[in-house]
Amino acid sequence: MVKKVHSSIKDEVLIEKRRNQMIKGAVTLFKEKGFHRTTTREIAKASGFSIGTLYEYIRTKEDILFLVCDAIYEQVKDKLEQVINTKLKGEQSLTHAVKSYFQLMDDMQDEVIVMYQELKSLSKEAQDYVLCKERDMVNMLERLIESVIPYEMNEKEVKLVANNIFVQGQMWGFRRWMLQRDFSIEEYSETQLSFLFQSLRLEQDMAK
Repeated sequence: MVKKVHSSIKDEVLIEKRRNQMIKGAVTLFKEKGFHRTTTREIAKASGFSIGTLYEYIRTKEDILFLVCDAIYEQVKDKLEQVINTKLKGEQSLTHAVKSYFQLMDDMQDEVIVMYQELKSLSKEAQDYVLCKERDMVNMLERLIESVIPYEMNEKEVKLVANNIFVQGQMWGFRRWMLQRDFSIEEYSETQLSFLFQSLRLEQDMAK
């Protein structure tokens, strides 16, 4: 399923440039005021162009929210693909991927918070499209886990471990205001990885 956002402009480079401006401006406004209290005129002003120009690239305010969510998932997906496709093996590969993902959640805290707060404002079709992308990213983690764990895990266990990692990254974004009193992002990553490998080794011992 592919969702398209209509634009009357044909220049794909210009469309990407203008929409990136919209996304940046919208994230700030959505975080401050929420999706429903933000107007398209405010988004246009924050993006650096007129309301008329804005409507050359989108049709509705929901289109902008969709673009925000879609862009966030594309960035996370691209980053995961980059760090998973490395020459590292075993625990090193999983460690590198998890640390990179957690760091990205730190870098994109505002975007992630906005996305999950406002996802319900999208149409059912758009929600399904966005959540399908999330499932794809969890599947990437599942495949990585299966490739690095030195013993057999059943499908449900692999899914749970992958979802735990995914949620731990999001938790840093949602709870950073409290967690950073005790942890830097590096310390948080190291501690979560320590817990992860301890539990996997315990599982391995139990399986013997």
